[in-house]
Amino acid sequence: MAIGGRAWKFGDDVNTDEIIPARYLNSADPSELARHVMEDADADFSSKVRDGDAIVAGKNFGCGSSREHAPVAIKAAGVSCVIAKSFARIFYRNAFNMGLLIFESPEAVQGISEGDSVEVDQDEGVIFNRSTGRSFTVEPIPEFMKDLLRHGGLIPHIRKRAGLEQVEEPGN
Repeated sequence: MAIGGRAWKFGDDVNTDEIIPARYLNSADPSELARHVMEDADADFSSKVRDGDAIVAGKNFGCGSSREHAPVAIKAAGVSCVIAKSFARIFYRNAFNMGLLIFESPEAVQGISEGDSVEVDQDEGVIFNRSTGRSFTVEPIPEFMKDLLRHGGLIPHIRKRAGLEQVEEPGN
């Protein structure tokens, strides 16, 4: 399955307070969090980002506190995926638990500029920069992690596996 949009570029060590400032953590409403996503890194980001766009960042993306609000805010803003040189360990896990697709690829980060049009094929493990024609191979997402993403995160995945709720599979 391919997803894609415009690339929004950020640097190294983007912390969870820059992703969703602590002053907004009194809300668990994803749409409210989306209005403030990346606000301290780019005050206008939430008004510029469009569904399908990608965040491209340097090393240690998501460092800082372990707030689950950070991947929720990114996903709720319509960001299809985050591509970074590396992720903070807890953010990496929280992203999948919240249903946010992420990829580690120093080469892709180096080869994608702000505003480039990117397409990601998560099944094949390919990031394609449509603006330059370059492609980058990444490790495909393991099947069990794809299930988390397909079901919208860990809690919906557990509910589905336990037969507690129906989850609409893509393409149905």
